[in-house]
Amino acid sequence: MASIEKIGKLNIFRAFRSKNYTLYFFGRAVSQFGTWMQRTAVIWLVYSITKSAFLLGVTVFAEQFPSFLFSMLGGVAADRYDRYRIIKITQIASMVQSVLLAILVFTGHAAVWAILALSVLLGVINAFDVPARQALLYEAVADPADLPNAISLTTASACLAQLLGPAAAGLVLKAFGAADCFLVNAVSFGGVLVSLLLMTLPPYKPEALRRKIVNDLAEGFRYLRKTPAIARTILFLAIVSLIILPYNTLLPVFAKLVFHGDASTFGYITSFVGVGAVAGTVFLASRRPEAHLRRILFYSTAVLCAGLICFALTSNFPLAMLYAAMTGFGAIAQFAVCNIIVQSESAPEMRGRAIGILMMAMFGTAPLGSLLVGAVSQRIGAPVTVLAEGIIGVIVILGFASFLTRPRSGHFVHRQAGNRPA
Repeated sequence: MASIEKIGKLNIFRAFRSKNYTLYFFGRAVSQFGTWMQRTAVIWLVYSITKSAFLLGVTVFAEQFPSFLFSMLGGVAADRYDRYRIIKITQIASMVQSVLLAILVFTGHAAVWAILALSVLLGVINAFDVPARQALLYEAVADPADLPNAISLTTASACLAQLLGPAAAGLVLKAFGAADCFLVNAVSFGGVLVSLLLMTLPPYKPEALRRKIVNDLAEGFRYLRKTPAIARTILFLAIVSLIILPYNTLLPVFAKLVFHGDASTFGYITSFVGVGAVAGTVFLASRRPEAHLRRILFYSTAVLCAGLICFALTSNFPLAMLYAAMTGFGAIAQFAVCNIIVQSESAPEMRGRAIGILMMAMFGTAPLGSLLVGAVSQRIGAPVTVLAEGIIGVIVILGFASFLTRPRSGHFVHRQAGNRPA
């Protein structure tokens, strides 16, 4: 514990002062590495079978759209039931899904329809996992003032996994095949389960009187109407997820057709996106508590758009990797800031539902965007499509400029310190 306390004295690592958060962090870090290996393998497997950019979009849609349909219910579950138990169930279910994918490949039955069906199953699991996991983060941090730092560090670990996972997946795909990537992911869920078993959390106290689920759902949307600053932040993320973030659907096309590469080329591109993402989260973790979050959201999205425009216009691979890193920096920074704003500004009793609506906004628009981007790129090509995404993104951030750059009203997380659950 002495080493944890020493690390916690550093501003960038202050959330590690909490033992529960430290366990949470490292458990998730292991799992995220496996998750990115699986995502890379699934996308590459589908593209190798079909050679269709449109079906790449369908694959992303199959995983993310169920999360849109059920994430609000997942948010209600996170507010009504034991989040600790929900996460254990979702991790075991995700492990089973990965094993089933591996069996399909090993037995030679990796048909696209079967991959899509298992992607739908994973999307449903994630709809309940993400709100519970994000809400549990607040309970895992000893000091509520450390919540933004904890979110930034957790996002940084996911970005590091995004950097290392696809690179490892590219090597494993080339040497062994997709099934081994799926098995590695199945094993990685053990990291979360072990960390959960070692955490010491207050005993769960169920509510004496429960309302109907539909009433809890309605209350979540009424809460957004009462907090327009949170609602506009979620709206901004939804638009960015629809138009800009689906660029990653076309990365396999760039790897094969633009840069004339193979699975390892795809892994390199995704890894450089991860390099930028890690840099973005380190930047957020080291920021001052009084930093203007929505202004950071404005500039990080501008960096994302600039990276996409430059990436689409170059055929020089080393230079393209620089621009890929820019897109990673901007993409993860804008998502992390939206997450920090929603978690830190939401009332504790509404946090699960607020996060559920945030995830619903992202998972609802991102798969639709992936379908749109995949279909458009079939007609005009991947480079022109990504260029158009960057240009439209610039127009979007200019439209939100007055909201994102106005003077802030205060640092909300400190005002809620006294409302933290016992």
